[in-house]
Amino acid sequence: MRVVACPQCGTQLPWDGNRYRPFCSERCRLVDLGAWLDEKYTIPGPLDDESADTGDVAPIPGRDRRSGPEDG
Repeated sequence: MRVVACPQCGTQLPWDGNRYRPFCSERCRLVDLGAWLDEKYTIPGPLDDESADTGDVAPIPGRDRRSGPEDG
């Protein structure tokens, strides 16, 4: 039987049959979710990509940006 540690509290628990895996309980699962929602965890990304900060959108090929939906 495979035994793993809960990533939140460190409790040792069996992997098979655990409905909250990789966590030991719903409480540990919700604590982890709350940390993601509070932005305590981050996924590193490229810092030198200027378009990520400015919100620039690439133009659609074959379409003039000045034409609206009614212009076809």
